[in-house]
Amino acid sequence: MARKVNRRHLIQAVGALAINGNLKGFVSGSIYTGNSKQICLPVLNCYSCPGALTSCPIGSLQAVNNHPGFNFSFFVAGLLAVFGILAGRFYCGWLCPFGFLQDLLAKIRKKKIELKLDRPLRYLKYLILVLLVLLLPSILVNEYNLGSPLFCKYICPAGTIEAGLPLLLVNTGLRSLVGVLFSWKLLLAILTVVASIFITRFFCRYICPLGAILGIFHPVSLYRFGLDATKCIDCGICARVCPMDIDPITEHNSPECIRCRNCINICPASAITSNFAGLSIPNAKVRAAERKKDRKTEKA
Repeated sequence: MARKVNRRHLIQAVGALAINGNLKGFVSGSIYTGNSKQICLPVLNCYSCPGALTSCPIGSLQAVNNHPGFNFSFFVAGLLAVFGILAGRFYCGWLCPFGFLQDLLAKIRKKKIELKLDRPLRYLKYLILVLLVLLLPSILVNEYNLGSPLFCKYICPAGTIEAGLPLLLVNTGLRSLVGVLFSWKLLLAILTVVASIFITRFFCRYICPLGAILGIFHPVSLYRFGLDATKCIDCGICARVCPMDIDPITEHNSPECIRCRNCINICPASAITSNFAGLSIPNAKVRAAERKKDRKTEKA
């Protein structure tokens, strides 16, 4: 099991490096503004991160919404719909840099904390999406008919950790501009880091509006999980390794699932399956068994 998890973390690390490939930005303290910044990927990665080569879809939604000539970004919303229909929250489990950070923080934990209000609190991210990302920025506008990117400005810890702190570290000119707002954002970032140590994927579970958007498409996603009930032995191992604390037996296509495949990799009976557009995707355990069988056949 450890080998499979490490493989996913390796892919996460490579993905985070590729998305933040402007490494010289971390040295110069400047933000990349090339053509690739017009591209939105379905991951939470701040536009203002010195290394970011693409745009965060949540920031892009708010930026367009706040423009006096537009009320809604159909392009960004449509792009997210395409990503969601293709793979749901797969990107959260395999590509999102902030998700990767939370996975690493969870490894520090010695004892897991279980919140009694865990399930109701998961709806908070949908409320944040509607109010802070879509609705209020379009309503609360200034005299120039410009709204404020409320989620990015007041809540998002990814912006503080990926952008604010690295920029302040190397760009001394920005330090004099630090005020109460940054202190508030820094406090939220620290609380998010601490919470992510004790509650796996804390931000993904309760706060992330991008996860809320992608999760909406799980019922129609082409990439899906399935269950062969005739193989399931009700051991409960799959539920214990789920970072989102859902039961893969009854909730394998839940909007909370980040498609990390921990449940598939650990299932001793290979009862949990995955497919894309109806085409079965054999897991590593099944492939290994098939190779072993082929070797025995060749020797015979």
